[in-house]
Amino acid sequence: MLEKINQLSFVIGIFFIIVSIILLVGYLVSDAIHFPINLYSGVGMMIFGIVMVNFKD
Repeated sequence: MLEKINQLSFVIGIFFIIVSIILLVGYLVSDAIHFPINLYSGVGMMIFGIVMVNFKD
């Protein structure tokens, strides 16, 4: 596991997954930020994060 944490693609993927979770939860919970752009960008970032986490050298 320590070897995977040292890979930059894994760290970037985790960052994008965390940001997408924040956007998606905020979209579902709060009326103040209930805009479609938050949903679309959250889904896009989630897909990108999953691809980066699973990226193999």
